[in-house]
Amino acid sequence: MRYLALATDYDGTLATEGQVDHATLAALERLRDSGRSLILVTGRQLDDLLQVFPDAARFDCVVAENGALLYWPGQREEEILGDRPPDVFIQHLQERQVDPLSVGQVIVATWEPYETTVIEAIRDLGLELQVIFNKGAVMVLPSGINKATGLSAALKAMKLSPHNVVGIGDAENDHAFLSLCECSVAVANALPMLKERADLTTQQSRGAGVIEVIERVIASDLGEMEPQLVRYKLLLGKQEDGEAVCLQPYGESVLLAGSSGGGKSTLATSIVERLIEQSYQFCLIDPEGDYENFEGAVVLGDNQRVPRVVEILELLDQPNQNVIVNLLGIGLKDRPAFLAQLLPSLQELRIHTGRPHWIVIDEAHHLLPASWDPASLTLPQQFQGMLMITVHPEQLAPVALSSVTTILTVGQSPGERIQAFCEIVGQSPPTLVPQALETGEAFAWFRQRDLAPFRFQIIPPSAERRRHVRKYAEGKLGEDKSFFFRGPQAKLNLRAQNLVLFSQLVEGVDDETWLYHLHRSDYSRWFANAIKDEDLAHEAQQIEELTQVSAAETRRLIQEAIAQRYTLPA
Repeated sequence: MRYLALATDYDGTLATEGQVDHATLAALERLRDSGRSLILVTGRQLDDLLQVFPDAARFDCVVAENGALLYWPGQREEEILGDRPPDVFIQHLQERQVDPLSVGQVIVATWEPYETTVIEAIRDLGLELQVIFNKGAVMVLPSGINKATGLSAALKAMKLSPHNVVGIGDAENDHAFLSLCECSVAVANALPMLKERADLTTQQSRGAGVIEVIERVIASDLGEMEPQLVRYKLLLGKQEDGEAVCLQPYGESVLLAGSSGGGKSTLATSIVERLIEQSYQFCLIDPEGDYENFEGAVVLGDNQRVPRVVEILELLDQPNQNVIVNLLGIGLKDRPAFLAQLLPSLQELRIHTGRPHWIVIDEAHHLLPASWDPASLTLPQQFQGMLMITVHPEQLAPVALSSVTTILTVGQSPGERIQAFCEIVGQSPPTLVPQALETGEAFAWFRQRDLAPFRFQIIPPSAERRRHVRKYAEGKLGEDKSFFFRGPQAKLNLRAQNLVLFSQLVEGVDDETWLYHLHRSDYSRWFANAIKDEDLAHEAQQIEELTQVSAAETRRLIQEAIAQRYTLPA
């Protein structure tokens, strides 16, 4: 189950003129009966809400005062998430006869046309407050508090990820919390801008629109919405025409195959970095200790200590915690048994929490070998959100391969790996044209999409980009990759082995030598071919085309272009 919670606005969404009808209440009960949680997210003050909506107890949590207050109906407990504006501010508004004026535990609210008076009071008193609008309502809150921050606090307490939430709203103050949710919905009566930014707009208005969403969640878990959810796609790289190559964040099972040294680690690390950037939780099984220094995750186990399943699950119980399971302390022949113990526990955790969103298995042919019978019991028939990395896909258990939706290959003969895969799973292979991949390229086949296999340029992970920066900023390039300032008569022979030396020599060479190389486009050519930085090369080429600019100015522009991309010593 992907969507484990529904977060809905109250006025104009769940309620019509402040009241929720019986049909909508019945739909909420059906959603709860399906095992999902309900969160109410409203700008109303809690006392006011409970007076007009005594059925608020149907919700697991109420986010009130536009994100400033949490209320837990089951325990009747409140949690204040901010400080109320100072009394002098409230007195200031009263003296200016702002009426109506309501003061909550944190929020201070009025209605248009008093927004100008409110903003002037904040300015005159020098306060750090924000004004939020909601269909004529004017709400004042501490800076940084909104429906999104309130919902985040609620989800953290409930140990749920925003990626497992559907959000529904109708007005300006709903933008923030809807953008937090994996799937954002605007009811038919919502403001046009909210509809434009939402993933889905209902056909019905208000409560009827909420019912519409609930029925779809119960029936299909919004599986039909997947192609429309583009905000959280995982970027892998770009094709030759510049089109982005992406993985869907949900429902994919990926096989990443290729020979050693072909770029598997680069692509795998890039995918995991995308997961971290998008806040998807992962559990990475690391048999060889290759991910020990990976940022954004806790490593359990080493060559002296075997990780325990219970401690893995305890960490994964926190939605924002990623785990790398180091298996160096387990003998090679015992690793499949360890995975057989861990995977069912991860699957059980997914049933209750929807997490971890991804399970990454490196050296998968060792952990799920074709010769190992329990693999058929360990892996569910449709195990989604899995990335299996291997040198030998033909040695993987067929039941593991049968769940694969996407194949990514690197190194030599990528088409042969796809053909071998098809033979194992009993599928006719797609039409394949022999490919010779360059360094940094990969070959992709999305089995469930109507696309032929294609090649693309991998977006390198940040760790590799940092190595790139160090190498070309301060490393020592060979003579064939170095830049030589020679001048028009080749009187000079000044070698720049990296960008630091290049920038230093730029300061010292005479104008004639500088302009000679500039007009020959030598700088952009070097940046492209030796430094391998197309963006820097493109900017340098534009500078080289400036015919009416002095030598001193072009020097400055080139040096600034380098400094923007590479941290150079002072």
